[in-house]
Amino acid sequence: MRATALALLIFSLTTATAAAAEKRAYRLDNITATAVPGGIRIEAKGAVQSGGWSHARLKLSQSDARTVVVEFLAQPPAAGKVVIMGLLPVNAQVTVRAGHGVTSVRAIADANEVTAQVLR
Repeated sequence: MRATALALLIFSLTTATAAAAEKRAYRLDNITATAVPGGIRIEAKGAVQSGGWSHARLKLSQSDARTVVVEFLAQPPAAGKVVIMGLLPVNAQVTVRAGHGVTSVRAIADANEVTAQVLR
């Protein structure tokens, strides 16, 4: 019984740590949007303000007939973790479904936004 309770406690602690809330990356440096069959491939390059960030990704935020909006997210380091301070590069890519009428992609980071035309 104790072993089971201890195992559940350890599992819940590691799961809570692994599921840290995502935050926007600090900035976007470059975004490329390319039409592919059935959608648009979006690639973003940017930076975070310290080491320890992981799992950078682009999350679809909203879209309309002409524009797709994505957020540039990553998981920050755990509180109290010793990390290097400085701007460090991160990148992410995603392919989203979009119609032929979509002409631009806007990506949002913490410090800026970047808009790119869809390359066809």
